[in-house]
Amino acid sequence: MPSPKDAATLILTRDGTAGLEVLLLERHPASRFAPGAFAFPGGRIEADDAPSDAARFCCGLTATDAAQALRDVSPPGRALGFWVAGIREAFEEVGLLLAYERTGEPLRLEGEPGARFAAHRQACRRDPRAFWRMVRDEQLLLATDRLAYFAHWITPEERAIRYDTRFFVAATLPGQVPDPDGVEVVSWRWLAPRQALALHRERRLLLPFPTMKSLEVLEGFDGLAPLLAAVRRREVRAVRPRLIVEDGEERLLLPGDPGYY
Repeated sequence: MPSPKDAATLILTRDGTAGLEVLLLERHPASRFAPGAFAFPGGRIEADDAPSDAARFCCGLTATDAAQALRDVSPPGRALGFWVAGIREAFEEVGLLLAYERTGEPLRLEGEPGARFAAHRQACRRDPRAFWRMVRDEQLLLATDRLAYFAHWITPEERAIRYDTRFFVAATLPGQVPDPDGVEVVSWRWLAPRQALALHRERRLLLPFPTMKSLEVLEGFDGLAPLLAAVRRREVRAVRPRLIVEDGEERLLLPGDPGYY
């Protein structure tokens, strides 16, 4: 049984014309993990995601805050790296960078800054360590204040590729437009949670199980502000589904379901 790799996922949200919307990314059909599915941006935690001075560049989040939220992460100093990794992965995969400029204004990626940060993005894709070089060189403050810890999913033991993933709900910034990297992500859609779930039931949109379950929670909210307020009060517990096969078809069981371990 392979050990799961630590990972972080961002549920990027915004207030749309018809209410709350989430950003779903279509994964490359040749991807090793969830090929062709629509999921949230995210990926594994890198060794350099939590340097010793990371808290200096994080808005509204200290290393102690992060360690208290993720009490099972060891050593505690690694915890802040989950917020950072979520922001970094969203930047690499779809070009959205949750950060503030040195003036305190939200980072905008239009015109000349857009070209400059596109180069930073390519460097980050080649080497994740380039992310912190960019943060320091550009004097950025990461918008960790716009993230709220939402869920903790662990891939079933029966899977060959496994992740121990923390999900964060995040409010997007103005002046930034999704731009898929064409490698991990081939397209994107802003959808209301209810709409995404309906398309999934109609087999017109493939959703990984944790994505589907997250959307089922999110569809109960009409807007971003009440969602973030509720998530910040939410108690997060780890969920590890069990994978079983019946009549040649896979089925996932959750804790409390009949037949769970």
